[in-house]
Amino acid sequence: MKYFHLIWAELMRRKTRTALTLLSIVAAFLLFGLLDGVRESFDQAGNSANGVKRLQTGSRLSFIQPLPMSLNDRIGQVAGVKQVSYANWFGGAYQDPHNQIFSFAVAPNYLDLYPEIQVDKAQRKAFDNTRTGVLVGAQLMQRFGWKVGQKLPLQSTIFPTSDGSKNWSFDIVGVIEAADKKTGGWYDQMVLLHWKYFDDSNPYNRGQVGWYITEVSDVNQADRVAKAIDAISANSDHESKTQTEAASAANWMKQMADIGLIVGSIMGAVFFTLVLLTGNTMAQAVRERTSELAVLKTIGFPDRSVLMLVLAESVLLLLIGGVIGVGLARVLGPIVSAASRGAINVPPISGSSWAMALGLMVAIGLVVGALPAIRAMRLNIVDALSGR
Repeated sequence: MKYFHLIWAELMRRKTRTALTLLSIVAAFLLFGLLDGVRESFDQAGNSANGVKRLQTGSRLSFIQPLPMSLNDRIGQVAGVKQVSYANWFGGAYQDPHNQIFSFAVAPNYLDLYPEIQVDKAQRKAFDNTRTGVLVGAQLMQRFGWKVGQKLPLQSTIFPTSDGSKNWSFDIVGVIEAADKKTGGWYDQMVLLHWKYFDDSNPYNRGQVGWYITEVSDVNQADRVAKAIDAISANSDHESKTQTEAASAANWMKQMADIGLIVGSIMGAVFFTLVLLTGNTMAQAVRERTSELAVLKTIGFPDRSVLMLVLAESVLLLLIGGVIGVGLARVLGPIVSAASRGAINVPPISGSSWAMALGLMVAIGLVVGALPAIRAMRLNIVDALSGR
């Protein structure tokens, strides 16, 4: 730390250039903070403590291929199965077909398998007793200004009604709250309707379900239970694939879009550009003070100290800009979520994301400072002072 004043003085040598470089670093790590929060929220899907006890059974062919209702009782008879439920993708949209909403037709006992989904007892009873009733996530209620008791018109992008129309009408009878915002925040974004009403009101479903959810009695027996469930439909025209809820959620997300790949590709391009930019800044800064570095060597600074001074300057530049960028992402994330009324959910930046960001700051700082630092270390005093 005794050389900090030298490092700081070199950073402030060209204030405009340093400010512009810092702005680029801040923008890069602001984007990192926002995107990594989104990636982590997708990775957390199904990873709750309750999710460990659940298995999800879908078609081995495709997640859009339905399974027969006859599997429900047979899965329930498998040793180690505590209870079984089922659900179906509804494909709902509000006002505009592009305004998609996570909407599912679910069995009467669906919520019994999801204690992390909180519903008021009176509202749960109203849902059970209302054929056209729906439960709506709190964020969706806020986003669209809906109220309990009002009619909810939805369009299904997949299933028409029995009269051929894609317009469905429901009654909002309750609100869904996520007990844990970190691992189950997306529950605030969905709509649950009755599978029976859904099945009776369209001519295409015909007693089929999208997937089964199974709660196992013993987590340690999950693999055995999964194999036993898949054995039921082996060599049939509806072979199934049973996985943990986390694995199913990850596969489903990847069939829709590989969030990790998308985020990684964007950030790879951003940081590659950042390396080029900051690398050019550091190289130019070292070239401008060649004679000053020669003077340092002349008065007794060893080559290693000169190397460390340049590397420290590079790392400090990245740390200042990076910490500001991630800090802004932490502040702006909740603001973006609130402003969009839940349409965009940016979770708080976790400790692991902070650690990753700090690691990237140091790594990039060392990479972009390495060549200028080596050049400074190998600098010949006579040539530098003579301007060669």
